[in-house]
Amino acid sequence: MKNLRIVFMGTPAFASHSLRVLHEAGANIVAVITAPDKPAGRGRKLTPSDVKQTAIELNIPVLQPEKLKNPDFLQELKSYKPDLQVVVAFRMLPEQVWNLPPKGTFNLHASLLPQYRGAAPINWAVINGETETGVSTFFLNHDIDTGNIIMQQKVAIEPEDDAGTVHDKLMETGARLVVETVKAIADDNIKPIPQERLTKDVELKSAPKIFKEDCKIDWNHRATKVHNRVRGLSPYPASWTEIETPDGKTTTMKIFKTMPRPSSDLKPGESRSDDKTYILVGTADGDLEIKELQLAGKKRMTSIDFLKGYNWQNGTVLK
Repeated sequence: MKNLRIVFMGTPAFASHSLRVLHEAGANIVAVITAPDKPAGRGRKLTPSDVKQTAIELNIPVLQPEKLKNPDFLQELKSYKPDLQVVVAFRMLPEQVWNLPPKGTFNLHASLLPQYRGAAPINWAVINGETETGVSTFFLNHDIDTGNIIMQQKVAIEPEDDAGTVHDKLMETGARLVVETVKAIADDNIKPIPQERLTKDVELKSAPKIFKEDCKIDWNHRATKVHNRVRGLSPYPASWTEIETPDGKTTTMKIFKTMPRPSSDLKPGESRSDDKTYILVGTADGDLEIKELQLAGKKRMTSIDFLKGYNWQNGTVLK
């Protein structure tokens, strides 16, 4: 790997872990490309991305272009003479960028392609109740997430997992797969597989970007479906519902953890609580116990801690 000049591209923690592991494996990373610093926190202070912070720590030059087609950026990128580019959780690249290095540009995607192409593969795999997902490395081409697959590694989704824990599993597995892929490319020991071979007679599931309206809970769905949606959106962006507070006002409540319970006489959205240890909400075919929640303007907490300071009225309807 030391003979390959590598440019790494990425932004969040998921990518910075791959950067660190690749560096520790002895890869010759000559530059890192990441997003420009963005305002964050109450003071709106300009904050560098996780990838930039890691690159600085590792003493790797950092480029932060606003536009990837900017001639000055392209000239600077070419000056690093990359043999290979590695992309993890970054934006869409123009052809003059991904087609630059002689060894190509490969991306790490958090699914077993061709399944779950798109912006939110981790969330949708859990939302859909999958018991298995994984990571894939593939060469970039003109269309998003459709390039030839280089390597894949499966990862189990356990019943107790949510999007956060699956994210962490895939982050670890993905970093190792990036290293394996770079080593194989360096040794000219790859046989990329066109995704078209894997799509015949297979129903493809997509992973589009998730918006706020996608996160609202529909209590008229079956308990398992609501439960998986909560899991798949926890901890971020989080499922939410509307609730009428004891003072008659309507507010939002985020729900991070639930547990299916045997069916009762509760109607969809109708709730019951002992005001101490549990909150049950009816669905189309059974109840869900809310285990962790966050009322608007409050901290995330367990339902037990929440009930210590909140007078839950039986019959309260969640919408």
